[in-house]
Amino acid sequence: MSIRFDDRVAIVTGAGNGLGREHALGLAARGAKVVVNDFGGARDGTGGSSEAAEKVVAQIKAAGGEAIADGADVANAEQVKAMVDRAKGQWGRVDILINNAGILRDKTFAKLDIADFWKVVDVHLMGTVNCTKAVWDTMREQNYGRIVLTSSSSGIYGNFGQANYAAAKAAMVGLMNVLHIEGQKNNIHVNTLAPAAATRMTEELMPPEVLKLLEPGKISPGVLFLVSENGPSRVILGAGAGVYAQTHIYETEGAYLPPAENTPEGVAAQFARISDPAGQRELQGAFEQTGHFVSKAAAAQGIKLPAR
Repeated sequence: MSIRFDDRVAIVTGAGNGLGREHALGLAARGAKVVVNDFGGARDGTGGSSEAAEKVVAQIKAAGGEAIADGADVANAEQVKAMVDRAKGQWGRVDILINNAGILRDKTFAKLDIADFWKVVDVHLMGTVNCTKAVWDTMREQNYGRIVLTSSSSGIYGNFGQANYAAAKAAMVGLMNVLHIEGQKNNIHVNTLAPAAATRMTEELMPPEVLKLLEPGKISPGVLFLVSENGPSRVILGAGAGVYAQTHIYETEGAYLPPAENTPEGVAAQFARISDPAGQRELQGAFEQTGHFVSKAAAAQGIKLPAR
């Protein structure tokens, strides 16, 4: 079945260049009306210009699509609200939000100024929160919404010199998990992309042959699947060079330590058993972990728990 977005309205942040540009062009090519958001700043978030967003809009319109440019700074909640109101005023609804906008201010943690830490968190994390909050009520009222958050391998696995960026990107997973749970009853799907792409944020870090393989356009098909009507929810999709993978977070079965062994030395002695991957599973909510721990401890002590 062909994936189309006819009569859908999408907002893509950071869509003037790189990944966001490819996401916006891909949505428009398949029928979506697109708000091309881009603050137009430099890689570190300084400056600002509407030129990049306007170029993408012109390209969409030249191909017969519908789009408007918007220069809202995602870290500014009032500007974001105005952007969403503008989209609704133009087309009556918002169906899709792709949170893509981001900046880099890389330094080792020892040399990192706390103001640069906050700025990166403001753009990546609070920018995502601002945009998602601004469309959330509309999507609930419509009983339809598709949202993508953008994480990174740096946030999931770590990368030297990116403490601020990694902290913000790791937060996307927790945000996705909660929004997935809260959005289920209103048909709002929330997923996370972890891309590996050649963009202006990464172009200085890789040789030309690798950059060629990591063209941003090779990632957008996965994003379009995530925001499609029959797309999944609560998925962390890794993507790069035409390769896709799904990231999972598992918890081991664990081990109960009776009072006499529940000491630092006891944890050390049982750490291999605690870490044994046999029986590990993917949990679906915070209380599932709590329930597992309580049940395991109760069973070990012969305690009968009340039926739930």
